[in-house]
Amino acid sequence: MPDSTALARSRDAFSDQALARLADLIKTWGRELGFQQVGITDTELSNHEAHLDAWLEKGYHGEMGFMAKHGTKRTRPAELEPGTQRIICVRMDYLPAEVESTKVLGQPSRAYVSRYALGRDYHKLMRKRLAQLAKKIEHEVGDFGYRAFVDSAPVMERALAQKAGLGWFGKNAMLLNPKAGSLFFLGELYTDLPLPVDTPFSEEHCGSCSACRTACPTGAIVDDKVIDSRKCISYLTIELDGAIPVEFRRAMGNRVYGCDDCQLVCPFTRFTRITKENDFAPRHDLDRASLISLFAWGEAEFLDKTAGSPIRRIGYERWLRNIAVGLGNAPWSEAVEAALWSRRAYPSELVREHVAWALEEQRGKRVKRIATDTYSSSSLC
Repeated sequence: MPDSTALARSRDAFSDQALARLADLIKTWGRELGFQQVGITDTELSNHEAHLDAWLEKGYHGEMGFMAKHGTKRTRPAELEPGTQRIICVRMDYLPAEVESTKVLGQPSRAYVSRYALGRDYHKLMRKRLAQLAKKIEHEVGDFGYRAFVDSAPVMERALAQKAGLGWFGKNAMLLNPKAGSLFFLGELYTDLPLPVDTPFSEEHCGSCSACRTACPTGAIVDDKVIDSRKCISYLTIELDGAIPVEFRRAMGNRVYGCDDCQLVCPFTRFTRITKENDFAPRHDLDRASLISLFAWGEAEFLDKTAGSPIRRIGYERWLRNIAVGLGNAPWSEAVEAALWSRRAYPSELVREHVAWALEEQRGKRVKRIATDTYSSSSLC
């Protein structure tokens, strides 16, 4: 453990040696608080700003207006939080033990929920840990300027994490770490402390591998490190307010909240370690629940069972919308049709439209099954 000798109380009096010692302490405290990795970077993001501008110009953000409305605050940290000189970036792995979600993708009658959303909402947990980290720094150096972020403000979290040495950008635009894959959350502590910065992660280990691009069900990875969000199932099931475009519904399969396909096929995912955070463990059997059982939740039950969950943010209407598509893609059965008919007259036009589509899909499968059974019976005569 680094030497914990108290540092000078005036930041102006900090020597390079004292600041280096503080940086080492911050990394030690971060690991003690449950972060798997901690890195420090400066605020220079001009290259990433150019990439963001080009991405926005092409409309790849879809209805995510928040990606554009804050101007340059996203790429110029000192505009978002005046006085910011350094960003402390943290990584927290979230893969829970004994998750059946990978199997669920091959079981179309069950609902697939993205692995990050199976447990409690990570935002509060990580913000609390970052606040604890800030308190430790404050105890060491006295009052200082800081602000914690966890996917909650215009912050270029992956760009900052790459600069802080936490990983590189994969072809699916996710941050990849050679020892952890990409199944982790990121958080930031903006600070006015002039800490020494870490070496950016400059090596890219993807090579000729394009497994993520091949695996994407909707072809949303339109170029290396470039996602057209309008095609991405995570966007369609979480960010999109209105109707899911018909051309993507069959490709959604049983994915009712998010999509992990490009991460699951990544060779580096095999290095992901199981999380020790109990809050990330699956709740309410969301890693194995049937589409029918989730579709049967009333609004009160939805609100109760998604309390403290990232799923809550999409609301009950979009929850039903997503599951209706999953039921339309499920194998035909009387139970599936009955579940859909139970929502056929639901007050929401959005839900009714997706239920009608799903019923038509099921009708086609039923007709095909009857024709197949009739042919099989006649061939035996």
